[in-house]
Amino acid sequence: MAHDIAFFLAPDDEAAAATRLRGPGRALRSVTCHFIEADSAIAEWDMYFEKPSAELPPLGRLHEWTWPEYVIAPLNDGIEVFAFPMRLTRALAGASAAALDELAGRWSARLRSEDGDDMTDDDLTAVLKGVARLAVSAVDTGGGLYSWSY
Repeated sequence: MAHDIAFFLAPDDEAAAATRLRGPGRALRSVTCHFIEADSAIAEWDMYFEKPSAELPPLGRLHEWTWPEYVIAPLNDGIEVFAFPMRLTRALAGASAAALDELAGRWSARLRSEDGDDMTDDDLTAVLKGVARLAVSAVDTGGGLYSWSY
């Protein structure tokens, strides 16, 4: 499980890859959280927008989902940089507050079922809504959404 996660806005994959060693820092707008798996969060969110529902789909369906792609190949240091699928960026940018609340509830339920007492203490609704605001900027500027985790 990643300790530090930043979901961030970058103009392109090259700029996102340049964050690998130090994270996005102050130069790039970001939303941070702790103790989640960024790639599984991205997959969970993407799956939700394919077929919105407050109900958790079977874990096997999540594992079969198309997961985000690396921006730069990972090394043995545990750092990962992923690109959000463009369809997810557009879906987050256009999501209503009610859809984001429903998704946050579903995501929280998934994490609670997997991590129990070790679940992050971050406000996952606030994290998701912050990422959705970044998605609006990405769509408006032609940039992309990414995640950096360590």
